Amino acid sequence: MEVSTEILKDALQKKGIRPSFYRIKVLEYLHQVQGHPTVDEIFSSLSPEIPTLSKATIYNTLNSFLEVGLVRVISIDGIEKRYDITLHNHGHFRCRHCGKILNFRIEIDNFLSDDLAQFEIHEKNVYFSGLCPDCLNQLK
Repeated sequence: MEVSTEILKDALQKKGIRPSFYRIKVLEYLHQVQGHPTVDEIFSSLSPEIPTLSKATIYNTLNSFLEVGLVRVISIDGIEKRYDITLHNHGHFRCRHCGKILNFRIEIDNFLSDDLAQFEIHEKNVYFSGLCPDCLNQLK
């Protein structure tokens, strides 16, 4: 999804983040890929265009985005952190063959459990794994 630089600058400023060149480029990338990239994927994509970019800058940028609610972090396997620009609650499906992570609609906000009545819930996640349609067709 193409988003203008001015809209990105405005989004950062509204959250109290100075819109530096690096921050704008990372936020622009997240909007363009509409996926769930890792720091390594972001670095690999942006470093040819921005040779002075470091992984530390990406980590720091993403951490500042997380603090103000511009992105969410997901970790389906408990090891690898991925960054999600889609902020509304939704589910994730990870293909075990190609590794692709896809969003799907689910009414997480309406999910209640009597077992959790005394708990304060800060985050809700739903993850499924299996084979995506593309991989299913390849494996047949």
